[in-house]
Amino acid sequence: MEQVQHAAYFSVGLTGGIGCGKSTVADLFAVRGASIVDTDLIAHSLTGAGGAAMPALLAEFGAAFADADGALERAKMRKLVFGDPRAKVRLEAILHPRIRAATMAAAAVAGGSYVIFAVPLLVESGGWRERVERVLAIDCPESLQIARVMARNGLQQEQVQAIMATQATRAQRLAAADDVIVNDAGLERLAPQVERLHRLYLAFAERMPTIPSQRL
Repeated sequence: MEQVQHAAYFSVGLTGGIGCGKSTVADLFAVRGASIVDTDLIAHSLTGAGGAAMPALLAEFGAAFADADGALERAKMRKLVFGDPRAKVRLEAILHPRIRAATMAAAAVAGGSYVIFAVPLLVESGGWRERVERVLAIDCPESLQIARVMARNGLQQEQVQAIMATQATRAQRLAAADDVIVNDAGLERLAPQVERLHRLYLAFAERMPTIPSQRL
């Protein structure tokens, strides 16, 4: 393994199941001075029209997986990988290295007090624990997740439950977390939790050295 210089920024991996409110929490950290690197946004950029991953995706899956603008037909790909685990592996082999390279490049030029990587599938991916100093899980009851996604996306309960079944369980996310924010009420309960952790992360960031790292 090649030794590399670890960047002098404190990093947090933010995760949570669908409907837990990850984006809301990330926005609250951003207004307090954190840099947010959102892997979902990066993935959408890579698979949009002219995206860097599109040539490899079309070579692997065929031109039928592009829409009229040349972007990935996400609904079609989602249906394929839900029904074919081998297709999911093929998709991830193309996307994951590119997402990882883009996230690290974004973090390297981030100007915030510390960096938060918003990674919905942080627990599932397996490698993020070694690349961040702390893991923050956004938590809420599963019934609330379902209700929020049904209202937001117009999905049926069974559809939301099918998505949740592909993600880590609530217990698995909580077991992986160093810190937890409970998002089961309004901003008046959410903001103080974010503020407390923001102050903690600032304290950690102030003590962050620049040291050789074995992280990939």
